[in-house]
Amino acid sequence: MNNGSSPYHRQPYDVEAGVSRVKDENEDDETSDDPFNIANTKNAPIERLRRWRQAALVLNASRRFRYTLDLKKQNDREDIRRRIRAHAQVIRAAILFREAGDRAPHVSGSPKSTTPTGGFEIGQEELASVTRDHDLPVLERHGGVIGLAGMLKTNPEKGINGDDADIMNRKNAFGSNTYPKKKGRSFWNFLWEAWQDLTLIILMVAAAASLALGIKTEGIKEGWYDGGSIAFAVLLVIVVTAISDYRQSLQFQNLNDEKRNIHLEIIRGGKRVEVSIFDIVVGDVIPLKIGDQVPADGVLVVGHSLSIDESSMTGEAKIVHKDHRKDPFLMSGCKVADGYGTMLVTGVGINTEWGLLMASISEDTGEETPLQVRLNGVATFIGIVGLAVALVVLVVLLTRYFTGHTRGPNRYIKGKTNVSDAVDGAIKIVTVAVTIVVVAVPEGLPLAVTLTLAYSMRKMMADKALVRRLSACETMGSATTICSDKTGTLTLNQMTIVEAYSGVKKLDSSDYSRSLSPTAHSLLVEGIAQNSTGSVFTSEGGEVEISGSPTEKAILSWGVKLGMKFDVARSEASILHVFPFNSEKKRGGLAVKLPNDEVHIHWKGAAEIVLASCTSYLDADGVVKPLDEDKVAYFKKAIGDMAEGSLRCVALAYRLFDINNVPKDEDQLEQWVLPEEDLVLLAIVGIKDPCRPGVKDAVQLCTNAGVKVRMVTGDNIQTAKAIALECGILDSDAAATEPNLIEGKVFRALSDSAREEIAEKISVMGRSSPNDKLLLVKALKRRGHVVAVTGDGTNDAPALHEADIGLAMGIAGTEVAKESSDIIILDDNFSSVVKVVRWGRSVYANIQKFIQFQLTVNVAALIINVVAAVTTGEVPLNAVQLLWVNLIMDTLGALALATEPPTDHLMHRSPVGRREPLITNIMWRNLLVQALYQVIVLLVLNFLGEKISFLELKTDQAANTLIFNAFVLCQIFNEFNARKPDEMNVFGGITKNRLFMAIVGVTLVLQIVIIEFLGKFTDTVKLNWKQWLISVAIGIISWPLAILGKLIPVPETPLSQFFTRRGRRHRRI
Repeated sequence: MNNGSSPYHRQPYDVEAGVSRVKDENEDDETSDDPFNIANTKNAPIERLRRWRQAALVLNASRRFRYTLDLKKQNDREDIRRRIRAHAQVIRAAILFREAGDRAPHVSGSPKSTTPTGGFEIGQEELASVTRDHDLPVLERHGGVIGLAGMLKTNPEKGINGDDADIMNRKNAFGSNTYPKKKGRSFWNFLWEAWQDLTLIILMVAAAASLALGIKTEGIKEGWYDGGSIAFAVLLVIVVTAISDYRQSLQFQNLNDEKRNIHLEIIRGGKRVEVSIFDIVVGDVIPLKIGDQVPADGVLVVGHSLSIDESSMTGEAKIVHKDHRKDPFLMSGCKVADGYGTMLVTGVGINTEWGLLMASISEDTGEETPLQVRLNGVATFIGIVGLAVALVVLVVLLTRYFTGHTRGPNRYIKGKTNVSDAVDGAIKIVTVAVTIVVVAVPEGLPLAVTLTLAYSMRKMMADKALVRRLSACETMGSATTICSDKTGTLTLNQMTIVEAYSGVKKLDSSDYSRSLSPTAHSLLVEGIAQNSTGSVFTSEGGEVEISGSPTEKAILSWGVKLGMKFDVARSEASILHVFPFNSEKKRGGLAVKLPNDEVHIHWKGAAEIVLASCTSYLDADGVVKPLDEDKVAYFKKAIGDMAEGSLRCVALAYRLFDINNVPKDEDQLEQWVLPEEDLVLLAIVGIKDPCRPGVKDAVQLCTNAGVKVRMVTGDNIQTAKAIALECGILDSDAAATEPNLIEGKVFRALSDSAREEIAEKISVMGRSSPNDKLLLVKALKRRGHVVAVTGDGTNDAPALHEADIGLAMGIAGTEVAKESSDIIILDDNFSSVVKVVRWGRSVYANIQKFIQFQLTVNVAALIINVVAAVTTGEVPLNAVQLLWVNLIMDTLGALALATEPPTDHLMHRSPVGRREPLITNIMWRNLLVQALYQVIVLLVLNFLGEKISFLELKTDQAANTLIFNAFVLCQIFNEFNARKPDEMNVFGGITKNRLFMAIVGVTLVLQIVIIEFLGKFTDTVKLNWKQWLISVAIGIISWPLAILGKLIPVPETPLSQFFTRRGRRHRRI
């Protein structure tokens, strides 16, 4: 791959992130020997996920794997699904059997006798069973949909009146559209899980033994301190851990509630209103369109080419056509695959199979992320080293103790030391060794990912982004390209018709209707009103409210300006058949029958495509004239001029059709292919959709960050070019040439290899189909890109699913698109997409900060204890002190560093490669400088402290106290250094992170309390003011030292690669 040809690729070397090796992005995870090497957990096979779990060194499995995918629960979930689906399959089999019979009149048993309540003529159980059992004869006996609507006191067209009393009455009679959720885990569950850590259990056993021996030898007044202090320290670690985990759990729970809360349009009082899915009641009339989720059980009121994907309930990958005669029943949870219509709600909540399914399956927030898996690998490696060190310390200390080579009054003297003292001494040694394991095995490291993701997800909600998949949050930080829609993402999605052509002339925008002939006016009003999925509601006060998609609203608004009376126009003709708008064909049409038995077929769609199907046009006098070459050229120029003015061009056309040629049989009518040739052009309109404010700056920010923004739109290529120039995706007209600017049909006609080559250069793709978008995503991924894709339509689902990060639009997006996505952009704004990139990079950066901080503590603590143990037979940091250090390092450190807000600095570097080393050369330099400084200073204090007069250390206990105090203060000051691993000013933006300042403040106050007041528990003595100043001075030196350290150059090749190459070379030899 030619990285040099594109400024948007990751640079070959990024001093902060390490080396980017594009070829690694394409390596198959399955063939990797490293179980922790999973670049993308999205759609990863179960066996692959099981491998890394088995390879991880874990002290507390229930806590470590809490936020990973529960592999056992996945199987249980599928079993429950199968059991409930079986019911739907039995219904389906019965219907097929009934249809295959002799179609003799079916005599059903008497309806279930349930007493109707709330003044309704049908009871809840009988009503629910009609839909649940797909009982068509019972439905017909009730008078069909119209009769059922009457029994439910609702209007099939206008819905219920929707006042509070009516809604409450319906909820009391038929239930609400909610299902019982399984209770979330309480704080006590998290407390119990925190207990499960093997090392903490060993420490508690050791504490109990030490407590018993202490009380036996020294009495209860003095003897309980050693064991009691360890027990208290362990309990403190457990409680703080449980509180942190519980808070994370609540955040995830709130986000899950937000994900389930779908908003949709329903009809109440003749008006379309938006409500939560939980507020739907029996009797509601709900419009359905392609991509929607069926929100409750119900029956079809009216449908046009309506097809439903019932696979979520039946398990069969089959699209089911719905109609009034054979199958009007709709099941909650299914998706609208094609067409549109309206439904009458007959069952909600637990009275639906979907409700039963949701109530039976507990919400599983588990899902590992690539970073989480890699950190488990890092934790495992560090843990193995820590275990080895702890074992060495244990052996050395036990050997020196029982051979009498230790200092202090409690040393072992053969033949003189009694058994209880010897056992007590051995227990203390074991306790120290186990505590070293607690410190050395960074259980909190993988969990820090969950912490920073939980924090980021909560903050991203405020930035209008709802994360559906945890892994997407961090993967977004590695994105190298964003394939964005135009409409609604780069533009405002506030459409208005600003230009119109009809009868070979441009209409007067001040009064469109005056410029039209009566014939053209009548046909346009008919086409606009009938060939629309939107609606126009006129209140009693005369106020007009228009609903529908932005394009539909723009055209309907234009119709209102033409004098269209929507309800009247709809009532003047009956719909025979509908061809819903198709993003492949870029048009939609329908056939209507007029009272005089005339049949009109209306088409609406992309201007140049509809124009190509026209053979004539309606002139200024309303007379049909043939479209000769001059007229075609005139209209093409009009389309081009409007497109260059960044207008979306839509054409409206119609044709007459002989009623005798319309299929009479309903089955044939459903299969009827509407004629789309020999059309009469009625009008071409130009729709203005302004660019979003700030979108140009957002695109520039992405460019600076090494992320290439590509526009993929179904609009005219000229419109796409104009918007791209306005947004800054194209620099100039000179750049607007192929392959920078390309049409979808040209791209799809290329071979796979040619598509890969061209994909790299594409900035704008116009007149693209959803499949073109999918082909582009695949080509870019093969080129090594980490691809983010925005989408809103049902047909965008494959591209959203294929992309590394699928971004669905929250306002314009269909439920199918949202379910296929990883993140939902709640305000449909491209600027929000850029904020997601910032947060993604922030997640990675925060984890790196925490790793640097934790490894510094690990390295320093292990070296100090090992050297001291080997040389003197004692360790300067005892079990209680190490547990306090572990609390600072693990839980409090993660809280402080993993919740740093993103900075602008993050957007001035190249994307982080997914296989780049977690610990970069800069991090190694920083942590080694700090660890080396801490080790040298503290070992000097350990061996020479009592000889340095101004320290005033008269006892070993005083020396150890100073070492402990200086060590903790070094970590507190080093937390500031960890905030900015690659910047000189480590205090930048510190006032914005109040949590960081609070944690540092609390840690400092607790350290003072421990030294000055809890000496009995921690085996420390009070320090005088001079010793405190010395401790602070030792800690504060880490700040200038960090600045000096950053002046040290680092090699370009990451250390991990250096050792890998050495290992490979050694194996060859």
